[in-house]
Amino acid sequence: MPLALILSSFVAANRIGGGAQQIAMAALGVEAFLAPTILLGRNPAKGAAGEAVGPALFEGLIEGLEAEGLFARADVVLCGYFASAAQVGVAADALARVRAAAPRVTVVVDPILGDHPKGLYVKPEVAEAIAARLVPEADWITPNAWELAHLARREIATAADAAAAARRLGVRALVTSAPAGEGEIGVVLQDRDGARLYAHPQRPRAPNGTGDLIAAVFAAGLGQGLAPAMAAEHAASLACQMVEAAGDGDLPLETLPRMRLRAEALRMETLS
Repeated sequence: MPLALILSSFVAANRIGGGAQQIAMAALGVEAFLAPTILLGRNPAKGAAGEAVGPALFEGLIEGLEAEGLFARADVVLCGYFASAAQVGVAADALARVRAAAPRVTVVVDPILGDHPKGLYVKPEVAEAIAARLVPEADWITPNAWELAHLARREIATAADAAAAARRLGVRALVTSAPAGEGEIGVVLQDRDGARLYAHPQRPRAPNGTGDLIAAVFAAGLGQGLAPAMAAEHAASLACQMVEAAGDGDLPLETLPRMRLRAEALRMETLS
């Protein structure tokens, strides 16, 4: 069974963050281990009691994964939410050790920085550390369109703009919440073979955690040896189905094993 390491948030009462990604990956047949960066009672958008994990404790959690031999067994590492620049430094150092222990590992960085219209919802120094320490070390990044625009320092108004911004950064990317056609939203895959859009009808309100889900499904697919285009199509299709099934509630991750790839639900377009 493929193995994933997740460095991100844990939310007790809602299906978001690294805890939700751990559930999703397990449902998809990937053994996943989470080192949390922050512990929250519920979705921060609803008001949350919790506490960030201190850098020393975070390093201790990661050292536990390493001591258990999980670095050498890792097929994929997924980095998500970080509460401090010091945590980012710990994560970057850990990535170097994982790569030394498992040279074939795939590193996926979901640079959780902010979104439209609020803008940054991490401290500026955290955003700067992610851009400087983690993005350059990633095999793939999975930003939303706002985060990609922030990292590339260019406006994104179309799917083609998203692909161009990823090329400017010089890293392979799966961009979520990407502009698509009228009444549509999608994800854009930009890799060495070019760019491709996977679009579907936009709902008035998407559940929190949809970006986390897409990153987890995409990373799981890569860890299982899927080609990036297939992993991206799988992530887009499952996210579309999950959003429909969620309604006004949390993502029903327990239904993931019963869902199947539905390419017909997506509009696919080659961008370059």
